[in-house]
Order: sequence, then structure tokens, then C-alpha cells
Amino acid sequence: MLCQCLLLVGLSLFVSRCDGGCSEVDSLTEAVAGEGFLLGCISCKKREEVPARATVDWHFRPLGEGEEEEEEEEEEFRHIFHYDHPSADILHEDFSERLEWHGTKTTDIQIGAIYINNVTFNDMGTYRCTIHRTLFLPQYNEHVTVEKEVKLSVVPVANRELTSVISEIMMYVLIVVLQLWLIVVIVYCYKKISEEHEAREARKALKAQSELIESKDNCDGVQLE
Repeated sequence: MLCQCLLLVGLSLFVSRCDGGCSEVDSLTEAVAGEGFLLGCISCKKREEVPARATVDWHFRPLGEGEEEEEEEEEEFRHIFHYDHPSADILHEDFSERLEWHGTKTTDIQIGAIYINNVTFNDMGTYRCTIHRTLFLPQYNEHVTVEKEVKLSVVPVANRELTSVISEIMMYVLIVVLQLWLIVVIVYCYKKISEEHEAREARKALKAQSELIESKDNCDGVQLE
């Protein structure tokens, strides 16, 4: 029983749970020139069981064009992408043939991510993701609009942060430690099972020997009579 519990605990550390739930994660904000970059945009429904339909729009404001008054900001953003399943439309020539839809490929969109190919320094600026969602409730339809912004910077060479390096090292160390621990558990359980098997066989042999001696005594008693 102990071995089974230890094995279950050990295996549970390596087997990830497949969870279909939605989780909102912020997008990365640093791209490398000449490479691709994923602009993240996630908006989860509060109730997964409610059917819905959504469209996604991406707008872009280049770096250095955000110093006017707030009421003028809407005019500064350029409409660059629109997705209404199954059609994806690139709406600005600066991003022609460079944008790809990497979001939910159904009408019930919760992930509105797009992928920029061949990033340039001109791509630096603020990206706004707008999800227009219609929830089909039993009594009425509810319209919800969610906006998320990503301020993108572009660097010539990828910069690895110290925390990222430490996290990666710790991850590999943890994997090695857990593997060694799992090996120890397996060896321990094997020895335990082997010892129990040997003890069981010894008890069987002792029992068979006792029965043989008892049978011999019975036979000697019959001969004496």
C-alpha cells in the first residue's frame, strides 16, 4: 500500500493535468527584429456553458504617436486586423502578408492572439485587442466588449532576463531531483515486493514441511498399531 501511494505521488508530479478551463495570461512585450512574435489576447467567459459568438479586432499605434489628448487617441490607432470566424482579414498595408491568426478557431472566441512574421523596428508601439462578444442567454442576448493593450518593444538580439535563466536552471534541477526520487521509490518498492515474495515462499515451504512431518508421524502411528 505504501509503495502504491509513493508511486502515485511520484507519477503525479510528472503527469500534467489536462484542464480545459480558460486562463487569462498577459502577452509578452519584447520581440526580436527579423523573427516572429505572438501578440497574446485572452478573454475568458465567466460561464463556460453559455454559448457565445465573438469577433476580434486589432489596432496599432506606432511609437511616438501617443502624445496628443486622450480624446484623439482613437484616431491614432490604425485598424490592422479583423477576425470573424472563419475569415481573417489584414487591413493595413504595413502588415500585409505578415499577420496570422493564432486564436480560437471557432465562433466562440476566447483567445484572440495574432502572430507577426518578420518583426521590424517599425512594429514598436501599442497594440489594442478588442473582443466583441455576444452571449446567448436563455432570456436575452448580452453584448460584451473587452479591450486589452500590449506595448511592444523590438530589440536586435534577444535579451534573456536573469530571472528567466534562474527559472530554467531550477526547472531542470527539479526535474533531475524528481527523477532520482522516483527511481529510489521504484527500487524501494521492488525490494519490498521481493522481500514479501520471499517471505511468502518461505512460509509456504515451512507449511509444506510441517504437513510432511505431520503426515509421517501419522503413518508411524498406524504402523505401530
